[in-house]
Amino acid sequence: MGSFKTLAPLICCALLMQSAGVTAGQATDYVDVLDLPAKASALAQRSPLLDLARAGSRLVAVGQRGHILYSDDEGGRWQQARVPVSSDLNAVTFPTPEQGWAVGGDGVVLHSQDGGTSWQKQLDGRQIGELVLRHYTALARAEPDSAQWPQWVEEGQRLVEEGADKPLLDVWFQDDRVGYVVGVFNLILRTQDGGQSWTPLQDRTDNPQGLHLNAIARAGDDLYLVGEQGLLRKWDSGTQRFVSLPSPYDGSFFGLIGRPGELLIYGLRGHAYRSTDDGQHWVRLASPLPISISTAMQGADGQFRLFTQAGHMLLQRGNEPLTLLHQAEPSPVAGAALTADGTLALVGSRGVRMPTAAK
Repeated sequence: MGSFKTLAPLICCALLMQSAGVTAGQATDYVDVLDLPAKASALAQRSPLLDLARAGSRLVAVGQRGHILYSDDEGGRWQQARVPVSSDLNAVTFPTPEQGWAVGGDGVVLHSQDGGTSWQKQLDGRQIGELVLRHYTALARAEPDSAQWPQWVEEGQRLVEEGADKPLLDVWFQDDRVGYVVGVFNLILRTQDGGQSWTPLQDRTDNPQGLHLNAIARAGDDLYLVGEQGLLRKWDSGTQRFVSLPSPYDGSFFGLIGRPGELLIYGLRGHAYRSTDDGQHWVRLASPLPISISTAMQGADGQFRLFTQAGHMLLQRGNEPLTLLHQAEPSPVAGAALTADGTLALVGSRGVRMPTAAK
C-alpha cells in the first residue's frame, strides 16, 4: 500500500468527484467535444442554427452541437452532414461550390471539399495557443530590439494556458486558398494554403484593447472587420494591416454587408450605418425597432435586407430609414441566404425557416 502522501491526492480527488455526483466510471466516459463526432438527430432541422451559406445551388446551415445541414431542393428537405466535432458552430462560408469552411466554439475550424456533405477538422483551440506562441516567439528572436513582440509572446502563453476555450465568430475566404478566421479577444488567423497552415495577425489589427472581432467580410474590393465597442477596420494592402476607420458608434457591431460603392454595418439596438466612400463617412439608417440586428443579405432585387435578433426583416433603400417588412410568423434570425431560385431561407434558434415574404 502506498504512503499517505501518494494516496492523499487520489482520496481528495475521489471526494471531490463524489461531492459533485461524478463516479469514476462517469469520469472516464468523458469525451472532449473536439473529439466527439456530431450525433445524427431527426430534430437537427429544428435545433438552433447560427449561420447559412450557399454552396453553388446547395444551402448549408451550421449550428449548435456540431450540427451541419444541407439542402439540394431549395430548402424543402435537409440532410445532416458528417462532422467530426460536437462544438457549437457559429459561421460558414463557401468561396466555391465544393470548398467550404466553418468555425465555432473551442477554436474549431472545419473544412469541406464536397459542398458540405462531409467535414474534416483543420484546427482547434488546443492548437491555436501553441501556434500563436511559436509565431511571436520566432519574431521576438528575429528582432530582439523590437519592443512589440514580448507582449505578443505573453499573449501566446496566455492562450496556451487557457486551453481550447477560444471561440471563433466568423470566417471569410477569398478563394479556395486565402482566408481568415476571427474571434474573441482580437483572435485572428490567416491562411494562404487552404487551411493547411495559419498565421496569427493579432499584431496587425490596431486593437490594443483586445476587443472581440465579430465579423469579417469584403465589400467591393476591400476587406473589413467589425467588432465590439465600435471597432471598425479596413485591410490596407500597402502596410499589410487592418487600419482604423472613423466609427460612427461606440456600441458593438455584429456584421457588415456591401458591394462596390456601398457598405453597411449593423449591430446593437438597431444601429445601422451606410457609407459610400469606403468607410470614411457614415449616414445612420434609422430603424423602426430598437432591437439588435444580427445578419443581412442581398435580395433577388438587389436591395439589402437586415434581420433583427427577434426575426424582423428590414428593407434598406439608400439613406432612407429602414422599412419594416411584414412576416406572418417572425422568429429569431441568425443567418439568411437566397436559394438558387431566389427564395429566402432563414436560420435561427428555432432551426430552418422558409418564409413566404419578400424575396
